[in-house]
Amino acid sequence: MGTDRPKRKTPAHLPAIQRFNTSIVVFVTVCTARRAPILARGRAHETLLSAWQEARLWGVGRYVLMPDHIHMFCSPMEWECPALGEWIKYWKSIVSRKWPWPDEHPIWQRSFWDRQLRTGESYAAKWHYVRHNPVRKGFVATPDEWPYQGEMHVLEWHD
Repeated sequence: MGTDRPKRKTPAHLPAIQRFNTSIVVFVTVCTARRAPILARGRAHETLLSAWQEARLWGVGRYVLMPDHIHMFCSPMEWECPALGEWIKYWKSIVSRKWPWPDEHPIWQRSFWDRQLRTGESYAAKWHYVRHNPVRKGFVATPDEWPYQGEMHVLEWHD
């Protein structure tokens, strides 16, 4: 077996695939610049929630803020909405403008990682994994203890 696989520095972002009567749910990971541990704080959490409410063409479902990255599930809220990358760029700019700690700029890595989920089981499995991140890192004993998580929109799965 060869080890000549391409080494991607940035992820490929494919457009969301619309399938008849099937949910579009995308799993996204966004990291801070230089993986700075700046997100798991109350005011940072509030700033992100405010930006996501303002950037409402995509809806944020369940999410977990870790110190240096965000895991979230999102879904288009309208038939005609911007590409995922444009939406993420938009809310990142809102957060950057409203960030309460000006000396922490830049806040974000330029890109992000995304994966469109294909089944309800995949959605449930990814959420279980994401929700347990703070436990695996030793921040809390149980997922419910982690204060930097939530659900803005219920993204129900329809097959």
